[in-house]
Amino acid sequence: MSKSRLIPVLIPLVVAGIGVLLFFALTFSGPTLDPRPPEPVLPSVTSQVVALAPFQVTATAYGTVEPRSETNLVSEVSGRVVSVSEQLVSGGFFAAGDVLFEVDPEDYQTRLEQANAGLARAASELAFASKDYERQLDLKSRQSVSQALEDEALRRLAAARANHRDALASKSAAARDLARTKIYAPYQGRVRSENIDVGQYVNQGTTVASLYATDFVEVKLPVQDYELAFLDVNLVQANVAGESRPEVRLRAEFAGQPQTWVGMIDRIEGEIDGMTRMVNLVARVAEPYGSASGKVPLAVGLFVEAEILGRQLQEVVELPRIAMVGPKTVFVIDNDQRLRRTEVEVLRKRGDSVLVGGGLANGDRVCLTPMDDAVEGMRVRIEAGAMEFSQR
Repeated sequence: MSKSRLIPVLIPLVVAGIGVLLFFALTFSGPTLDPRPPEPVLPSVTSQVVALAPFQVTATAYGTVEPRSETNLVSEVSGRVVSVSEQLVSGGFFAAGDVLFEVDPEDYQTRLEQANAGLARAASELAFASKDYERQLDLKSRQSVSQALEDEALRRLAAARANHRDALASKSAAARDLARTKIYAPYQGRVRSENIDVGQYVNQGTTVASLYATDFVEVKLPVQDYELAFLDVNLVQANVAGESRPEVRLRAEFAGQPQTWVGMIDRIEGEIDGMTRMVNLVARVAEPYGSASGKVPLAVGLFVEAEILGRQLQEVVELPRIAMVGPKTVFVIDNDQRLRRTEVEVLRKRGDSVLVGGGLANGDRVCLTPMDDAVEGMRVRIEAGAMEFSQR
């Protein structure tokens, strides 16, 4: 066979041979299969190491500052106003016993003099009637007077005594009206509004100003009834015992700065609000306008946030609510990094945290990552370098 005819036949054979060689080369030089099963991918979780410690329970509420007493200042007598205190203006402060305004006393002084004169006449008549009756009794003892004359003397004595008592009452009323021409402040306070000036004629019973006390203020704080379990308040008596009154810290933004005032729970109101199912605690703050401390005044009408300090619980830990896998269950990560379902005692749920008082020990590691497919004994991987949740 000639070379020209042999070449077309050899080319396919050479290509086929090269292919066979490549096949065997790839087959014996390729990667070998690992007969071991692949390592499972462990879920990554965050955790909190339990550190049992005392915990101060608090309750948060909101309210508006109100005066403990409000009074409409009323004139008790009629007359022309002759003087008004400089403090009797809207926003003015006054002390207990200050004279706020005075009505012209001249007419009432005259009435007192008339009452004194009437009392003197009645006293004279009483003395005469008394002596006359004694004389009639003396004559009767000697059988020198009739029974009718004795009875008439006794009648005059009784009338004189009645007139004397009436004169005493008139004098007392006149003296009281004269004293009422000066209107005194009933307590330490501040003027809300006033409508009076010198020369103005006021009638008895006319309201001339509105006042409120400033020796202390009150704030009504509505709280849920279950919060009362953690507060030292008496649920039977309205007033809270003096030594066990819970402390209250009031906060508000005032004069462009955050401010804080400290008070005490004074009492608990007797009824539960029918709409909100909440109970009102009344906080009291003494000397809200006191300048000696240099603090910003706790002004009436200010809206404040209150933190009520409750009981001090022992050996408890605060966990985020996401740690709970049931109403009273959490997952604890053991030394083998496996999940162990643990039942705990939940003392309180508030916001996004829970307070646990039993079922956990110091050093236990609680899983904080919620997992829908978590089961007892499942292995997890604690995130390296992840910041663990710490108790507040």
